[in-house]
Amino acid sequence: MKKDDKKGVMKKFQTHAKDTGSSQVQVAILTEKITSLGEHLKTHKKDKHSRHGLLGMVGKRRRLLRHLQMNDPAKYQEVAASLGLRK
Repeated sequence: MKKDDKKGVMKKFQTHAKDTGSSQVQVAILTEKITSLGEHLKTHKKDKHSRHGLLGMVGKRRRLLRHLQMNDPAKYQEVAASLGLRK
């Protein structure tokens, strides 16, 4: 994930100008990383180290989404819909 991609994702999901660590921003950044790593693993099927990192990122995103769902259900629905997540 390039720096410009990360900034674009952050701009789309942040609540104010300096918001870089809210749950919705973190979920969006992790989703972008997961997507790019998934593409990498399609061509490099035996890259077990990257697969392990991918599973860690998926778990972290899942925990952040659960936190968001419990504390702000409306924001959760908005983030899930805009990122194209199943829930």
